Formats: sequence, structure tokens, C-alpha cells
Amino acid sequence: QVQLEESGGGLVQPGGSLRLSCAASGTRIFREFAMGWFRQALGKERELLAAISWSGGSTDYADSVKGRFTISRDNAKNTLYLQMNNLKPEDTAVYYCAATQRGWGMHDIYDYWGQGTQVTVSS
Repeated sequence: QVQLEESGGGLVQPGGSLRLSCAASGTRIFREFAMGWFRQALGKERELLAAISWSGGSTDYADSVKGRFTISRDNAKNTLYLQMNNLKPEDTAVYYCAATQRGWGMHDIYDYWGQGTQVTVSS
């Protein structure tokens, strides 16, 4: 098992940047989990934004964030990151990190979830 806790959300103006973090605990083997970032806007379905493999050597993105968001991880610090640049009002949502041991990628394979952090993009 693994426990996940997101941080770094907040209010940002359009065009601005934020970096989200996701701290993993309860496991000594963070590198055995592939990771992903999701978001859910009010009244909308949850959306998978980015995925990263166990070592961090492979990443993939949804078209909606490709070129603006970057997923990364530091296995020595048991931490996952999401760098978000050129933010738009439509990026406003609760952002969640998730973990899986059932492979990696932009698939419905994630079993462990954090509580989420709110990101609001508004002027």
C-alpha cells in the first residue's frame, strides 16, 4: 500500500505557473509504483492528465495539457511532481495524484489516490 498527499495548489492568474507535489508514504519502495496526475473540474468527469513510469524514464500526456504540463518524480524523496505552465481558466479543478502497480500509462489502472489539491486559474 501507499499513502499519497498532494500540495502546491492555489490561485494563479491566467498564463501563470504552479508546481504540484505528491508525497508518498507507507512504502519503502516508491519506485515500484507507476504514477499519474488526474484532475476533476466541478460537474465534470475525472480526467487523466499525465503518467510516468517507475524510473521516470517514460512519460505520457493528455492532449489537453501536452506542451504545458510536465510530470516528474524523485524516487529518493518519494515525491511526484506536476509542473504546470501557461495555465488557463479551464485548468481550474481539483488535482489528484495516483499510484499503480498494474503497469503504467494513460489507462484506467490506478488504485491509490491522494485527497486532492485545488487549483484555481482566474484573474
